[in-house]
Amino acid sequence: MWALLFEKISKIFEDTGVFFVFLGNLFKYWFKRPLRWHLYLYEIELLGVNSVPVILLAGLAIGMIFALQSVVLLQPFQAEIGTGAAVAVALAQELAPIITTLMLIAKNGSAMAAELGTMRVTEQIDALESMSIDPIHYLVVPRVVASILVFPVLTMLANLVGSLGSFFISTTLYGIDSASYTDYMFNVLKTKDIVIGLIKSVVMGFMVSTISCFHGLHVSQGAKGVGEGATKAVVTSSVAILVADYILTTVMRPIFFGR
Repeated sequence: MWALLFEKISKIFEDTGVFFVFLGNLFKYWFKRPLRWHLYLYEIELLGVNSVPVILLAGLAIGMIFALQSVVLLQPFQAEIGTGAAVAVALAQELAPIITTLMLIAKNGSAMAAELGTMRVTEQIDALESMSIDPIHYLVVPRVVASILVFPVLTMLANLVGSLGSFFISTTLYGIDSASYTDYMFNVLKTKDIVIGLIKSVVMGFMVSTISCFHGLHVSQGAKGVGEGATKAVVTSSVAILVADYILTTVMRPIFFGR
């Protein structure tokens, strides 16, 4: 039992060390001239443009659901007018970055790991290395850069459609005055609320892309290993961003709000 536990702990530390070596190699190529510019544009289209319908649906659903819950809670205090402000602030700081990232992990993180894992087991990556092309420079950097660029944009989109969904529910189903609703919302919602969410989305985009690419590049054991690599990428990324969200909130709240 103790031997098995020690082996698992040793494997965790070993994987962590390999991951930091991977990050070091990634930063080594960060400021070097891209091998192919079109790879960056392709990844931006794949990660960003093709993900718009999913983010629209998820953002709209979250905004409407949160509005329903908020109105029910605020009605006994006759404070329904605060629904828009509550939804907007929650979306800007927490919900939009988290929901956007989780949706993109499911859609793109698993795909990154599976694609790179397939390239590993079919020896395509070995072929790149035989031609003196570093797979991190050629395959990983474009994905990481594209993720850092598109995650904040998609987060803003989730903010927008979520707020619109909340507005529709509050004014249509519950008869809240639209002018008062929007006026109070914009009085409470501050630029720094949105900035906090965007900073989180940049960090989460970097984390998701690096973790997914790492697990994809270190796949073994054929088709079974590809599936395991994709699963590890999804689970590790999901847990990591939740932990990162708590840490970022703890660090940024005193900076932006002084408390």
